[in-house]
Amino acid sequence: MIEFKLEGDFIPMIQLLKATGLVYTGGEAQIVVAEGEVKYNGQVDLRKRLKVKRGDVVEFRSKKIMVV
Repeated sequence: MIEFKLEGDFIPMIQLLKATGLVYTGGEAQIVVAEGEVKYNGQVDLRKRLKVKRGDVVEFRSKKIMVV
């Protein structure tokens, strides 16, 4: 599991995927979210600008990100 330390109140989903190194570009992040490859707190979520906050868990390609 990847622990991501959040600075501020939230981070948009596509920026989180880039910041953790799971995708290389914002464009790639948008595609994987739009294609339903990303789970937010256990559910597929297609919102690219979803505000991820502390305590949330994001899953992508068998990797889990815990936002702390």
